[in-house]
Parts: sequence; structure tokens; C-alpha cells
Amino acid sequence: MSLATPSKIRELQIKLYRKAKNEPGYRFYMLYDKIHREDILAHAYARARANQGAPGVDGQTFEQIESTGREKWLAGIRQELRNKTYRPQPVRRVMIPKPGGGERPLGIPTIRDRVVQTAAKIVLEPIFEADLEPSAYGYRPKRSAQDAIRKVHKLVCEGYTDVVDADLSKYFDSIPHCELLQCVARRIVDREVLRLIKMWLQAPVEERDENGKRRLTGGKDRHCGTPQGGVASPMLANVYMNRLLKGWRNTKRGEQFDAHIVNYADDFVILSRGKAAEALNWTRQVVTRMGVTLNEAKTSIKQARQESFNFLGYTFGPHRYKKDGHWYLGASPSKKAVARIKEKVGQLLVPSNTGTWEEVRNRLNQSLRGWLAYFSYGTRAAAYDAVDNYVYESVRHFLRRRHQVPSRGTNRFSIKAVFGELGVLQLSRAKVKTRS
Repeated sequence: MSLATPSKIRELQIKLYRKAKNEPGYRFYMLYDKIHREDILAHAYARARANQGAPGVDGQTFEQIESTGREKWLAGIRQELRNKTYRPQPVRRVMIPKPGGGERPLGIPTIRDRVVQTAAKIVLEPIFEADLEPSAYGYRPKRSAQDAIRKVHKLVCEGYTDVVDADLSKYFDSIPHCELLQCVARRIVDREVLRLIKMWLQAPVEERDENGKRRLTGGKDRHCGTPQGGVASPMLANVYMNRLLKGWRNTKRGEQFDAHIVNYADDFVILSRGKAAEALNWTRQVVTRMGVTLNEAKTSIKQARQESFNFLGYTFGPHRYKKDGHWYLGASPSKKAVARIKEKVGQLLVPSNTGTWEEVRNRLNQSLRGWLAYFSYGTRAAAYDAVDNYVYESVRHFLRRRHQVPSRGTNRFSIKAVFGELGVLQLSRAKVKTRS
């Protein structure tokens, strides 16, 4: 099934977007029937299938659905939605390691719920997209983290070097449901759509202990948070964050503080010419009124001409040109970003990995290509060399152990061999697509 949006669905999205854009005060009241349209549910399934993902609490996989009949399965969901008997199942919680240490909770809805959320997103996203501020880059069509990175670098080079390096504390977990639904209701008055969203926000969370014992938390007693891992969560988080961004524009804070704000999901920076402290004070007051909080320990003011700051995996600030030693305001992959890809490589090239070399190499190259595609902007040579050196040493040690080579293996597994006949991707020699 093609992932290209079918023409009828695209036409609907364009109509919804234009209506929302041309009439900022219009409230949409006939949307629920579109969410359970046969073609929209089919396309939602195709998108969910392409994203793969683990099963939810019911253990159902895409393979199982297709072995028993995808059309019949989708027809069942459509019937539930039409009869208004659909209820989301609990969200399976797993803990994933955070790059800086600790763990982050991730919610995994069932495939059934992911498909319905995707269908709702297909219909609702064009409406919300029309209202989102230009300073927001996260989880939006035709926008990316790289666009935000380029914008920040451009502003720093234009003299906006007094920087509020902000960090919101558990933003996704602390968004208040009541206020979020009010934001949604400014555009959507279809009661069934609002009921759907409320059910997703209040879906119970299933956790299992070491013995596999099941425990449900949340449910109707839960009054804040959008589950990280839910298809609709990024869209809803953008809608709520837009309160901050719209308030910034409507109160003309950009002119007052001679500043620009750049936002990606729950991450944002404010770049000012001399009034970062005032911008931070205003931000602190607004996020408090929104019911979320700044992580004061991780929020700071930086002078980008003298010190660096990190945003979306990049380090911005003073860089030294090696050839002649002059300083310039640059952007480069952060030390943490380099450490993360090294850690990923190290976790792959362990003695317990008994796959064939082709399998190991392909997985290694897949990780390296993904990292390369993201970190293809700015000053990259030092980061690429650091990763290449680590990859070479790790591959050499991995193959030396596997083949029980008594020496260090530098002859048999030379740099030329590893990045040549053995087929490992070398970042410093790879061709990357860059955008100006």
C-alpha cells in the first residue's frame, strides 16, 4: 500500500487548511464522520504499518492482523467508531534509557489505537497547522529539526547572541488536560472528536513488575500529560505550546526584547540582542500560568560570542578555524551527539553479537547513515573524524576477537580494509546532501 497521501484525502486536508487559514475564528463542527471514512482508516493503517513499532497491551502484531484479514479488521474499527462504541485500550509503558542517564517513560498504544489516532491526525492536523506560529518547527509537515538548527545559526551570526537556553521540566507529562482541551476547542467543537481526544488523554497505563504482575495507573484520575509514544501526542503538544509562541507574538515581545524564539516540540531557545534576562523572566511567568515549569537547573543565559550552548544535538557559539586559528560563530555536532553514536556503535559491536559480518555491517551502516543525515550541517570535520576513529577501533577489536587474531589486527583489519573491502561507512568521506 502506497504511503503517498491519496488525492481525495489530500483534497480534504487542503480544504480544511484553507478554511482554517482564511477564517481564524472558525470552529469546525463536522469532523468525526471523516475520521472513520474507509479511505482515511486504510491510509492511517498504511502509515502505522510503515512506522512498525512494538505491540501494545493486547500483543497484536501487524502480521497477525494481515493473516486474518486487514480489510475485515479495519471494518471492525470503522463500525465501532460509527456506533460510538470505540474505547481505547490501556497504554503499555516501557522505560527507555535517556542519553544523559536515567530513564524516560514511553507509552505504546495498541495498533488499533495507533490507527484511530493516525486517522484523527490526518483530519485534524491541517486545521491546527494553520494556527501554529512560524517559530515552531517540531512535528510539522515540511519542517524539520534541521530547519530550526539553520534558523538558530543564522540568528546567532546576525548578532542575536544573548541566548536563553531553556528547558521545560517533563513538558509532555505535565500538560494540563483541561487547558489543553480548551485550546483544542477553540477550533474544534465536534463533541465526538473532543470525546476521542479526552479518552486518549485518560487512557490507563499498564505497567508490569519483574514478576510480570500487571498494574494499571492513570485513567480518569489522570488530569495532565500526553503519553509519549502516542500518535496524537506531538500534535496536541504543539497545540499547547502554541499558547506560549502566540503570546510572544501578540504582546510584541520580539520587538520589546529585540529577540527571536525558536521552538522544536518541548525544546526552545530565545536569541536576543542584550535582553535575554528580560525574555527569561517573561517566559518563566507565562509557562507557570500554562501549568508547566522551567527546569531551572538546566535553564540558563549564555553569551554566544564567548560561550557555547546546545540545541537539538548541535553546539552553537565560538569555533576556531584550525588552518589559521581565527574564531567564528559556528554550529557543529555536540559532544553528547558524538558520544551517543559511539555508544550505539559500542552496543552493536559486542562479542555476544553472533550475526554474520554482513548483518552486523549493515546494521552499523544504517546507524551511521542516520546520524550522518541528521548531522550534515555546519562544522562537521572534527566530529566525523572522532566517530570514524571510534568506529575503526571498535570494528577492528570486534573482528580480531571473532577471528581469534593473536595480534592487534592492524594489518589484517587496516583502516583501508575496514572502510574499503569490508564496507563500513566512513563519515569523513561520505557524500552528504546539504541545504543552504
